Amino acid sequence: MLRLVALRIGQAAVSIWGVLTIIFFILHLSGDPTLLLVPPDASRHQIALLRHELGFDRPLLVQYLAYLGRLLRLDLGQSLVQRLPVARILASRIPYTVELTFGALVVATAIGLPTGAAMALWRGRWVERVLVPIVLAGQSLPTFWSGILLILLFGVVLGWLPTSGAQGFSALIMPSVALGALTMATFARMMRIAMLDELSRDYVTAARARGLSFVAVVLRHVLRNAAIPIITIAALEIGNLMAGAVIVETVFAWPGIGQLAMQSIADRDFLVVQAVVLFVSVVYVLSSLLADLAYAVIDPRIRLTP
Repeated sequence: MLRLVALRIGQAAVSIWGVLTIIFFILHLSGDPTLLLVPPDASRHQIALLRHELGFDRPLLVQYLAYLGRLLRLDLGQSLVQRLPVARILASRIPYTVELTFGALVVATAIGLPTGAAMALWRGRWVERVLVPIVLAGQSLPTFWSGILLILLFGVVLGWLPTSGAQGFSALIMPSVALGALTMATFARMMRIAMLDELSRDYVTAARARGLSFVAVVLRHVLRNAAIPIITIAALEIGNLMAGAVIVETVFAWPGIGQLAMQSIADRDFLVVQAVVLFVSVVYVLSSLLADLAYAVIDPRIRLTP
């Protein structure tokens, strides 16, 4: 078990290194950030001095190795625009994104799992016909469009919720719904498929033959077995929610790492963008690793294999 966990951790480290390498060279090949940091009337000599001061006149490979060396010392560098440590900037934004991601996951779980279970238990009945359009809407509407619709309806027309910012619980509701809509639809579809598959298995018929009620069979066996694929999807969706927060945080002016990434990309603040990518990559990898370990807890028949 420990050997397999160590192997997964090694694979995770290689994945994170690959992501950092790709994003480093792509960002640096997109242009010279020095031109964004100097006034419009700066002379070539002033631009050259600043480029030398920031180290952008060195070969890309040298800059890349220096960056990796700083990471090994847990040094994310200094923002080229804000002139503050990147770690401090990122630490100030992460709580907002974590809060938004958790809110979206709660919305997706609270609505998606019961919806998928109801669609499976009442397959072909009016309940499924009512719920299917809701799932399709959550799956089809783009995040930015659903966010704008929520702002227009609940913020402008009805005036029930704030349209932007992160002041209080009420400001979290609309971004969480907009961000969690697609995940809600994914949970509902996967829950429906998993439960239909479990309901068709022989152990359900055997349990009913032993006198167990249908409700008892569903609660004791079907839901537990159906939860296994849901854990896989949930682990991946945590990373997807982090990535999707870029659009939602921009629409709702939510001060998380998504909004920070958009601002940093526009400013070509390379070190901040790399730090955001690093954080999201680590979340992806850790959530997938935790999902692997959770399988054995939920279903003792499952064991990790290399």
